[in-house]
Amino acid sequence: MFVDMPLDQLREYRPERREPDGFDAFWARTLAETREHDLNAVFTEVETDLALVRCFDVGYAGFGGQEIKGWLLLPAAAEEPLPCVVQYIGYNGGRGLPHDWLTWPAAGWAVLVMDSRGQGGGWRPGDTPDPVGGTGAQSSGKLTQGVSDPDDYYFRRLYTDGVRAVEAARAHPLVDASRIVVSGGSQGGGLAMAVSALVPGLLFAFIDVPFMSHIRRAAEITDEDPYAELGRFLKSNRRRVDQVFATLDHFDGMNFAARNTTPALFSVGLRDGITPASTVFAAYNHYAGDKDIRVWAFNGHEGGESDQIAEQLSVARKLLTG
Repeated sequence: MFVDMPLDQLREYRPERREPDGFDAFWARTLAETREHDLNAVFTEVETDLALVRCFDVGYAGFGGQEIKGWLLLPAAAEEPLPCVVQYIGYNGGRGLPHDWLTWPAAGWAVLVMDSRGQGGGWRPGDTPDPVGGTGAQSSGKLTQGVSDPDDYYFRRLYTDGVRAVEAARAHPLVDASRIVVSGGSQGGGLAMAVSALVPGLLFAFIDVPFMSHIRRAAEITDEDPYAELGRFLKSNRRRVDQVFATLDHFDGMNFAARNTTPALFSVGLRDGITPASTVFAAYNHYAGDKDIRVWAFNGHEGGESDQIAEQLSVARKLLTG
């Protein structure tokens, strides 16, 4: 069933943002502290059975200088620097295996896939631990890990890792540093929205059914995980509601959207119970840059799936040909 507002209301839905004092200073400090550590991007070529693709096992220093893993895939015939998609992954998924990521090399692009620290126990395996772990009470999952303090919150580390993934991509000699696109769905879409606000000079952003947008509303209108993790936590931590949402406001996609000037293509599913359509449109309608959105009326959290990828490939071709 349709689980949110009618589409005509969604297109006008622009709720008030809850922006914390010092939002920009918080992120400037976070990135400055991380950049005190050398990026130390290492690309180790690995053998696969993919005759038309070169594959590199990637390691680089993310938040706190901690190693983040990834894959870099390139068309085997590449001799000159290529445009590159930096790909972020959905909640509880990891980088998986190289053959999971062949779309962009088949289109003539490089792709750098960022592993999500401490994730990969759900639908695709990962290889990056989270040595920090967070402090204080939390429910199962990552959404409440360290949620009592913005400095300690899990998504501070993850968003910072995402910024450094762009820097790692730009460090490879076969990547054109001036033509970087960020992309992801769900949690990956939230990452793409945050990173494209925090990193200047990106070519484009693909933001599919983004998680971590209009978080308070999501927690109020859906019982689906991951947002249900937040509801379960607050059910027993009743006196922490204001404190928790004050932390989450530092990571809400609406606040990144209002600062974001990277051209972007969004997607939304009107039957999405995981990232409800109003939470996606809340970010989209606040988005400051050039933007467009594909609405999939009878789809849920899968959004447009292969049809959305076709839309992205069309945009990518136009980006390169003008």
